[in-house]
Parts: sequence; structure tokens; C-alpha cells
Amino acid sequence: MNKGLKIFGLFASFGMLIVLLQGALVTKTGSADGCGATWPLCFGEFMPENPAVETIIEYSHRLWSGLMGIVIIILAIWSWKKLSHLRETKFLALMAVLFIMFQGLMGAGAVIWGNSDIVLALHFGISTISFASVVLLNVLAFEDGKRGIPAPVISKGYRLYTFIVFIYSYLVIYTGAYVKHTEATYACTGFPLCNGEIIPTMTGSLGFQTAVHFSHRVSAYLLTLMILILTIWTLRKYTHYLSLVWTSIAAVLLIIVQIVAGVSILYADTYLTPALFHALTITLLFTILAYITMIITRKPAS
Repeated sequence: MNKGLKIFGLFASFGMLIVLLQGALVTKTGSADGCGATWPLCFGEFMPENPAVETIIEYSHRLWSGLMGIVIIILAIWSWKKLSHLRETKFLALMAVLFIMFQGLMGAGAVIWGNSDIVLALHFGISTISFASVVLLNVLAFEDGKRGIPAPVISKGYRLYTFIVFIYSYLVIYTGAYVKHTEATYACTGFPLCNGEIIPTMTGSLGFQTAVHFSHRVSAYLLTLMILILTIWTLRKYTHYLSLVWTSIAAVLLIIVQIVAGVSILYADTYLTPALFHALTITLLFTILAYITMIITRKPAS
């Protein structure tokens, strides 16, 4: 059922993951100005001559993002027509389209007019929401027509706590992006201490960057604790719902990998690889939490 939509949805999901990683690559290699202050052309040209590496990185991101914008619109319309009987379809279709458009407009605005670090940090978060929306649309296509669609019966407390974890995870994503845009990646040396202190000194020329980096660390620690609590709660009360069990376990594994990737940035000889892996794992973690949030809001079949 919906074979074509499933295949197209898989392509869209992988394509959006590439968009997200390309965006992270642009940021982490300092290639945001690789095409100058012109958009959508690169230095006013459709195909720039003798492009530098930064130009190739930036322009390929623009081209692929433009293509995926068209793909997401097609996916949303297709899903709307084929899966409109499913409660989540219209909302996810709108989210996917709106956020891929918002992402493109923010990218264009940053090139032409420039933006503050606060606004630029939103770009990665917006990409993450767009990716999660596309993946969940694809999940709906695979669920359609099957019996036993996950719709766990859970307590109000569990549902509320999951919502809090999901929203908070987005805030942690934002703080991580803000670390990069404020060039605070190496403001805290060492791990788990920051500059050899439990609470680092936040004065002097690097005081602001140290505060930004340390705040992200603390927020990440808290997210780890919250996910551990969610998983323990799931394993104690809802082991009969395998969809909750496996996704909560996956969330724990991903947050551990996320921490390892973040720490390795401080010690690795090559910054780029662990940084991209860091971006990948937090994106997958957010998507899993979005899936859990989706299925716990469903009404169980009567």
C-alpha cells in the first residue's frame, strides 16, 4: 500500500538529512560567505568560475536545499491526498513545508542582510524540525493499512513529562548551535570540568563565550538525566508497549553517543568529523522524541 509514496518518502528523508548535514558543514567550515552577498546566485553567477572550497560547500548546499524544497512540497501534497484519513498527516505536511521554506528564507536573509548569532542559531533547529516532520510523514505511509498501529495507553504524568523532554531537547539543540555561532566551542577546555573548574570563571575577554559553552554543557547534562528518567519510567510501567521501549532505549544510546561526540571535539585532531557526527546524533535523537510524542497523543483503538 502506498509503495510509491513510501519510496519517495525515504528519498525525501535521506535528502533532508543531507541538507541538515550540509548546513552544519557550511557553519563548521566557515563557508557561509562562500558565495558572497548574492542569493540565489553565487557571486552573481549560476555556475561560479574557479570556485574555492568554501564556495563549493555553500553553493552545493543552496542547490540541494532548493531541490529538496520541491521534493518536500510534492511529498506533502502526495501525503495529504493519500493519508488524509490519518490524524497527524495534515499537521506534519504543513510543518514540513513551512519549515523548509522558513529555513530557505533564513538562509537567504543571512546572506543578503546578515543576522545576529541568536537568529543564526535557529537555522539548525529549524532544519531539525523540518527533517523530523518529513520522517514522521514517512512513518505514517508505512503504518497506513497495518494492524496494531502504536497507540499506547499511558498516564497523564508520563505524557506531560514526555512533552517536557521533547520541548527541552529542542532548547538544547539551540544552545549547541549558539555555541558554534558565538565561536565558543573551545571556551571550555577539558572534560568534565570546564577550564579545570566545576563552575568556571566567566569574566574577562572570554567570559561570555565561556558562559555560553558552560550553559550548553549543563543543559546537555540535564537532558541526559531527563531521558534516563523517561527510559526507566518506560521500562518499569510500559514494557508491554515495544514501540515505547525500543525508542526510549534508542534515545539513551543516542544521548550517550552525542556526549562522546561532543567531548571528542575538544580532543580530536580533526574537528570536522566529530562535529558533524554531533549534529547527526542530536537530529536523530530529536526525531525519535518527536515520534514518541506523536504516538502517545493517539487515541487507542476501541
